[in-house]
This record gives sequence, structure tokens and C-alpha cells, in this order.
Amino acid sequence: MSSVLATVICVVMLFWGNSDAQLSPTFYASTCPNVSRIVRGVVEQAARNDVRIGAKLIRMHFHDCFGCDGSILLVEANGINSEQDELPNLSVEGYGVVDDIKTDVENVCPGIVSCADILALASEILVTLAGGPAWKVPLGRRDSRTANAAGTSDIPGPDETLENLALNQRLDDANPDPTLDTAYLQKLRQACPQGGNPSRLNNLDPTTPDDFDNNYFTNLQNNRGLLHSDQTLFSTSEADTVAVVNRFR
Repeated sequence: MSSVLATVICVVMLFWGNSDAQLSPTFYASTCPNVSRIVRGVVEQAARNDVRIGAKLIRMHFHDCFGCDGSILLVEANGINSEQDELPNLSVEGYGVVDDIKTDVENVCPGIVSCADILALASEILVTLAGGPAWKVPLGRRDSRTANAAGTSDIPGPDETLENLALNQRLDDANPDPTLDTAYLQKLRQACPQGGNPSRLNNLDPTTPDDFDNNYFTNLQNNRGLLHSDQTLFSTSEADTVAVVNRFR
């Protein structure tokens, strides 16, 4: 399973969402003032039943925030080519919890709160439940009526070089050959052998996978990133991302 704190990019998107929208934490102050409390009630119950629900919904929000428009939730119907069926999203989980949140919100504030905002609120609440910081979530996103299946190709893959990440995510510089700790690399080869089960899941952060902390960055400093696209953030010596990793360690 992925760490709660997956990437620097994910955290930036969690805080800001769609930068083109005019968002405000008080967007629903008069139309659905209890929306945050409603969302919290559902995700707290979900977290008691599934310790990984935080990682699941935060990741879902990250994947949705290549538009921040709730389009990841649209299924195949009425000509929609769902984003859920595309390779980067095949391992995204937690849709049932989002359905539960939406149902409870609709019971109190029908037709008011967007699914995109529900994902943003749920992610902030789940970060705090996992020991991370709280923040005022900017609200007012609008849900898309269409999906963008082709656009999922912009979601970084596990083998991306920093050069490709820079093209997709506005990072800097490139060196495609990060070096992993030798002993750690041997463990990875045993856990994920070539030709092995492609459905096997491993923690990006093997030390505290269920907490929102900085061990992800410490692991990169120790050359123990699980994915090439993670380790290259620190192992490309001239890249600006090295300073980012050091700042969050």
C-alpha cells in the first residue's frame, strides 16, 4: 500500500487544489454550514474499520486533482469513458466511503456540495486523523459532467525519470539513475521479483505506513525510496527537489 504521505506534489495539491478556481473556506457557510462535521463523521467511522482509508482517499484526491473536478468518480454511463478504468487509477480504492459521505451530505444539503469538495474535505480530515496538520480547506470546486480518461496519462508512473516528472509536474533538472542502498535493493528484489505478481502491494514507507509524517523524505535521504520516481527526487544531485526533500525531512 502507498504511504499516507506519497509525494511532495500530492501535498501541494491537497492544500491548494485547482489554482484557477476562486475558492474560499466559507463557501458553504450559508448553504451547508455543517458539511465538514458530516464528512468527519463518516471518515472517522471508516478509519475505525480500515486503517488504510486515509491513504486511499488522499490518493484518490491526488489523482482527481489533475483537474480537481470529481471526474474520477464518474463511471461508465451515458457515453462517459471513465477514468477509473485507466491504468493509473486501477489501484485507487475507497469509492464506497465517498458514496457514504455523499449520501449523508445530500440528506442534509441536497444538491449543494460538490464531490470534488467532498474529496478535499475528507483528505484534510484524514490527514489530521493520521497525525498530520490541519488547515482550512478552500471550497467551491465544481464537478465535471464528463471524464478525461486520456488525461490520466499525466499522472506520474513509478518508473518516471525526473526529466519526465519535470515535464508533467513542473519540477527541475534530470538524471535518470538514482542509486538505492545495496541491502535495501536486495530486499526489494526479493519482495518484487521480475516476473512476479503485478498485483502485489508494498508500502512506499515501510517504517510508518499508516501515519502522516516525514519518514518518506528520510527514506529518500537514506536511498530507500521504493519507486524510481520517488528516489530520483533526492538522488539527482543538481535538482532543486533535493532541497525540498531536505526541508521536509
